[in-house]
Amino acid sequence: MRIAVNASDLDHSRIDGTRIYIQNMLKNFGPDADDRDQFLIYHKSEFNPELAFPVFRNYKIKKLSFPLWWTQTRFGWEIFREKPDVLWMPMHSLPYLRSKKTKTVVTIHDLAFKFFPQFFPKKDLRRLNWFTDYAARHADKLIAISRSTKKDLLEFYPHLREEKIKVIYHGYDKELFNENISTERIRNTLSKFKIQNSKFIIYVGAIQPRKNIETLIEAYEIIKKNFSDLKLAIAGDLGWQYGPILEKIKSTEGVIYLGKFRTKDLPALLRGAEAFVLPSLYEGFGLPAVEAMACGVPVIAANNSSLGEILRESGLLYKPNNPIELAKSLREVLENATLKNQLKERGLERVKDFSWDKCARETLDWLKS
Repeated sequence: MRIAVNASDLDHSRIDGTRIYIQNMLKNFGPDADDRDQFLIYHKSEFNPELAFPVFRNYKIKKLSFPLWWTQTRFGWEIFREKPDVLWMPMHSLPYLRSKKTKTVVTIHDLAFKFFPQFFPKKDLRRLNWFTDYAARHADKLIAISRSTKKDLLEFYPHLREEKIKVIYHGYDKELFNENISTERIRNTLSKFKIQNSKFIIYVGAIQPRKNIETLIEAYEIIKKNFSDLKLAIAGDLGWQYGPILEKIKSTEGVIYLGKFRTKDLPALLRGAEAFVLPSLYEGFGLPAVEAMACGVPVIAANNSSLGEILRESGLLYKPNNPIELAKSLREVLENATLKNQLKERGLERVKDFSWDKCARETLDWLKS
């Protein structure tokens, strides 16, 4: 079977969950496929070195440069010309121009833009609605990265047949995210980010409104009255509409903005923290929470979208937009060593349910079906 993959997102400088997902699928597709499978992997310019993947003998990399509307023009024409058996789009889009002989599968990561349109730039909102609507209606099959995302798809696209959507959870990098991180490595990483002499809680993710970082800062301001030496570390690249958030971060005493980080530094940052907090208003999956659990760090998250589904009993959930309740959860973790250890053990048990190898095998089976 000839399977085409749109890997153009791996050219981007900013690393996010979608790009980590594509990278890890390509790390695993080659070994999981049989000898008759060939993968045609398309992109536009140069792969980001941090998103590199091994090129197996059944991979054919195709770089197609084009200045405008690449997916709908240069890439679309190539897919129409090549006529692969299956086209996998690991993001919310689908080329209009394609052969009827080519079956299509699209991964839908989340529908946050449907629930919170005010948190997206207008041009991005138009694009997301247009391409997601088209993909949902015209793809032969869909992948949802959580049951929550599947539920949202069926809500916004009631014409969809449920059997057309398969839920396939993300995995995480077990070699990178685990408990076996040396004290020296943690110390050196924390020193690099100038937080080596402090206890801290941490948030990891983009700086954008949907991530609801202000609620975390408000909760931190409540508890720091009782934990004077506690810091709040915010790690992540700038997304969009970040101005007021960044100003709040930089103007709040005790909050440290770590900025963009190398992926290899993240496990030590997580391992050095007292707790990881994911205050998002909406997540399709919540990969940073899984990575934190894998490092043995207690996780606290807003109880919405997929987060309760992914964490189950392994984390503390609080009402979204409620800094007082979040502060209470933080205080419980900081003061109760027994609870902290229970969350750690539950988290380490829960992450056994997630792996990129399993995700890739299920995805490949769905593509080939």
